[in-house]
Amino acid sequence: MIEPSYLDTTRSAYDAVATLYAELFRDSTDGHPLDRALVTAFAELVRAADGGPVADLGCGPGGVTARLAGLGLTAFGVDASPAMIELAREAYPQLRFDEGSMLALDIEDAALGGVLSWYSIIHTPPEELPVIFEEFARVLAPGGHLLLGFFTTDGDSPHPAEPFDHKVSLAYRLSIDHVADLARKAGLVELARLRREPGENERFLHGRLLARKPTEP
Repeated sequence: MIEPSYLDTTRSAYDAVATLYAELFRDSTDGHPLDRALVTAFAELVRAADGGPVADLGCGPGGVTARLAGLGLTAFGVDASPAMIELAREAYPQLRFDEGSMLALDIEDAALGGVLSWYSIIHTPPEELPVIFEEFARVLAPGGHLLLGFFTTDGDSPHPAEPFDHKVSLAYRLSIDHVADLARKAGLVELARLRREPGENERFLHGRLLARKPTEP
């Protein structure tokens, strides 16, 4: 597979700020009770389904991966940034962290009970997102759960994706309806969605989508 240029640009950008990023956003759910509640609910659903391990895709410095492990899941992290993976391994040596791309995951079909992608799809050009959602669906076992966190647009926006100047690399705000449609087209069933207003020192609305892979085709 030929690597797209945006992936190399994003990787290099995160490598350059990895240490500072880890200091500021080790666990990006800290300080956000609704986000922590959703991650906790996701973990409970995965445990109840007895679906197997969970991948934190775009894990960054590993704080959310560690939170998942603390909630009783067999969790591991994947990130395209070697610097982020190094920091995650240093901070959480008991956990597994791998370099990889969501466009072509080195994970077997139907191997996972859950996938968490927390602000990991925001740097992907909209035309590439269907490939990533197909990968989510491929690696999830029947009955497995997907939880997504992303920047979103207001309900009146006519555009499914709006680019903006992210502090690290070009990113996109995605309408929740559009993200839900991508999940549906990949064969996943929406369970819940949430729009969170910006908190202190935050610029944009936040979207959340929880979906499940059906147990029957």
